[in-house]
Amino acid sequence: MADRGKPRLYTIPAHRAFADALAAGLIRRFGDDPLGLARGVVLLPNNRAKRAVTDAFVRASGGGLLLPRLVAIGDPEVADIGAAFDPADDADSVPPAVPPMQRRMILARLVAAVKPVEAAEAVRLAGDLARTLDQLLVEEVPPSALVELELGDDLSEHWDKALDLFKIVQTRWPAELARLGCIDAADRRARLLRRLAERWKEAPPAGFVCAAGVSDSAPAVALLLRRVAEMPRGMVVFADLATAMDEAEWQALGPHDPDPATGFAKRSIETHPQFHLKLLLDRMGFNRAEVSRWTDASELDATAARGKAIANALAPADFTGRWTDLPAAERRLSGIAAAELATPAEEAQAIALALREALETPGRTAALVTPDRALARRVAAHCGRWNIAIDDSAGRPLSILPSGTLLTALAEAAAQRFAPLPLLTLLKHPLVRSGETRGAWLEGVRKLDRVLRGPRPAAGLDGIDAHLADPPERERRRRAEAAAWWPEARALLAPAEAVFMGGPAPLGALVAMLRDTAQALCGDFLWSGPAGRAAADFLSEVEARAGDGPALFDPAELAVLLKTLMDEIAVRPPQGGHPRLAIYGLIEARLQTSDLMILGGLNEGTWPGNPAPDPWLAPRIRAALGLPGLERGIGMAAHDLASALGAPQALLTRARRDATQPAIASRFWLRLEALAGEGWARGRATSLEHWTRALDDPGVHDPAERPEPMPPAILRPKRIAVTDVDRLKADPYAFYAKRILRLAALDPVDADPSAAWRGTAVHDILEQWARGDQVPETLHAAALAMLDDERTHPMMRALWQPRLMQAIDWIAGKIAAQEDIGRKIVAVEKDGAIDIAGVRLTGKFDRIDRFADGTLAVIDYKTGAPPSNAAVQAGFSLQLGLLGLIAEQGGYDGITGLARGFEYWSLAKKLDQFGYVASPVDAAGKNGKPTPEDFPAHAAYHFTEAVKAWLTGTEPFTAKLHPEFAPYAEYDQLMRRDEWYGRE
Repeated sequence: MADRGKPRLYTIPAHRAFADALAAGLIRRFGDDPLGLARGVVLLPNNRAKRAVTDAFVRASGGGLLLPRLVAIGDPEVADIGAAFDPADDADSVPPAVPPMQRRMILARLVAAVKPVEAAEAVRLAGDLARTLDQLLVEEVPPSALVELELGDDLSEHWDKALDLFKIVQTRWPAELARLGCIDAADRRARLLRRLAERWKEAPPAGFVCAAGVSDSAPAVALLLRRVAEMPRGMVVFADLATAMDEAEWQALGPHDPDPATGFAKRSIETHPQFHLKLLLDRMGFNRAEVSRWTDASELDATAARGKAIANALAPADFTGRWTDLPAAERRLSGIAAAELATPAEEAQAIALALREALETPGRTAALVTPDRALARRVAAHCGRWNIAIDDSAGRPLSILPSGTLLTALAEAAAQRFAPLPLLTLLKHPLVRSGETRGAWLEGVRKLDRVLRGPRPAAGLDGIDAHLADPPERERRRRAEAAAWWPEARALLAPAEAVFMGGPAPLGALVAMLRDTAQALCGDFLWSGPAGRAAADFLSEVEARAGDGPALFDPAELAVLLKTLMDEIAVRPPQGGHPRLAIYGLIEARLQTSDLMILGGLNEGTWPGNPAPDPWLAPRIRAALGLPGLERGIGMAAHDLASALGAPQALLTRARRDATQPAIASRFWLRLEALAGEGWARGRATSLEHWTRALDDPGVHDPAERPEPMPPAILRPKRIAVTDVDRLKADPYAFYAKRILRLAALDPVDADPSAAWRGTAVHDILEQWARGDQVPETLHAAALAMLDDERTHPMMRALWQPRLMQAIDWIAGKIAAQEDIGRKIVAVEKDGAIDIAGVRLTGKFDRIDRFADGTLAVIDYKTGAPPSNAAVQAGFSLQLGLLGLIAEQGGYDGITGLARGFEYWSLAKKLDQFGYVASPVDAAGKNGKPTPEDFPAHAAYHFTEAVKAWLTGTEPFTAKLHPEFAPYAEYDQLMRRDEWYGRE
């Protein structure tokens, strides 16, 4: 065994390529013997590091080489080292680890037993509970420590209850493990590592053992690394251990011994990039002075000097006051550029340009390192424009990939009883009916889409059936086409509806239904590719372990449960991708290097990310138990940043705002900027920012002109409805788009009831009542029947019912009072037409009454306020006058007489009453209103002038001619209004 005083401890600074330096050193030490390397073992932090070291050996060898055995023993994230050091013939073998999904479900059942939460929430809490249990196991905190805690009475009630629940669950969990004959994966890893350390103490391997780049400070890992360092052919190589840091600064990091006077220790600086390495070294029982520099690689003077500046920039707060006394060489960040972009979209484009530029130099490599997976996806998409295939090695969550979104969409559609929006989302999913039949399928879905626009139909598949079976006249053809296709889709969805309508059910039955329905919808396309295989494995595992979880699940929770679990499944691309470009997450980037390292997303909350809260143990309890602080991840993120900045060239990027609000620059960005001062390198980055903006800059701003189409006379309509006259005069272009181009805006899917819908509903009620017995109670009953229809939006039912009932009571009373003075209803809802000024004028009135003197009154119902006097005076809002004109000229069958009454019956509120009568005319001509006798002629004049200009004349259909009387905006985008409005 090696002399205790001479442990083999080394460090490779950040400005040297770790994997290349490691491979070169091992080849120099053991490569003379053809089998020297093959007999060795290299312990690495993760599987990605294994690949990086393998590639480094290939580069360093220049030919054939027998590699050492590469074993990943895990990062701070719990990992099982598997069979690498667990001999099958061991007489005292370590029990197997409990499968993760089985563990999650059992913990969810235990949580649900002690905490009244829904089953899906119990599964989510079980994930947080599992992470906390793992931290206890990794740090080897005995269960008795929780019982022995003495925290006093000042712990908040919330944390007190959470701790009590945690104790109950932790007490029951060992019994579950004993029943299964398993142990936790974290416990298994610790046992295997400790057993390996004991085995190597008695019988070291014949070949060398090198632990390289391991930063996990768990006690079992520290023990194994200590053993490796003490072995005759062992060595431990750290990544960027700060051997040159000032001793006072090093000791300030912690961990600190408790103060004898107070019993409390000074708080450790866990956010420092060197804290976890110092903790690991302390647990190994070695001093920093015993660490030597690994000398097998070329030194880069520029990056070495830069490393000192970076170390100064990330110094603890108590030591940043030294910055002003540092020489310029130790403040210079040569080789680092910083690009600050306006938005995440610009940032992604700038990074893609930098990656593209790197390819212009033969053999040059570049990599993006970012914890922001959305930014990584955007960069990959931008690179695709140049046919550069670059994959994100950190993977993407299954929940956002097609196979995952299909499962979630199916669960959400069934949970919402196939409401239009989730139903169409499901039916249009790209995996549904993939292949030759997809075209015909989408044609049917589009037909269904057209008829489901507007307020939603009744719930369930039966509601869709009823909606298609009872169409209004104008929708009859479209609904008939949709109804002919709908049974095909309905048959596929019916099994899911039956299960979801059955109430709480076992999770296994819900998952089986989900799998079978998804298979029926998509076929084998759903399970193809990496994402499909991951989805198949996921469903299989959940179904197999569902019996260990809560007994019953509410089907409405299934979508939430699926998303919670699939968010935690990373689907990584297969091996391959671009040979010189890469995208890494922070874990994947460790031990990796490139000629250009781009560090993206340097905003607070992204890099470093916000610490994930622990809902089970308060920070004070975690500190008392000796668990890592929630902020330790910030220190790891700082170390990752410092390591990546050791590349020959580095580019930092950030966006000044995120998707919703201004963003705050990362504390690391601000420290580097503050340290460098005027030396903060922006030259090359400024050019990159300019290129990014120039790429999408059209150069000259050439906005559209105000549209003024002039179709020939033969295309101009010779028929117009009274409801379109105002549109023709106020916004001729909108009339042109509607009547000549025949473009009509589609209602949104699952729309809230609009004012037009409410008006139509009221008109239908009043029409039915007027055509019937006109008993007030009947009107009341008809309104209640409309509101009680399950197709009526609940919000409208709750908010509009009191107003509507009061308003129709007012209408019934008003009509009854008019009958007492000889005024009678002549007709309701009737179409008519006359020829005037060379066109056909059509109109449908709401109601026409006859006064006792034989003249007519034209009534229009309004759910809102009636038109203003100013509009009438300007020649607009003349609908009542035109209807009166049609009546006077015999345009309505069976109705004759002069129109002398023009009334709006508004259901809006006036004073304390819903319902009042307003009129655009005045018998004495007051307030500029026309008299009843003049109103039809007034309307005819303005109508004739409009017809002469646009229908029988040659005037252009100018957009927004009178915008104050053109409130509707459905054609504003078509006319590109925002480009020209206000400039004229």
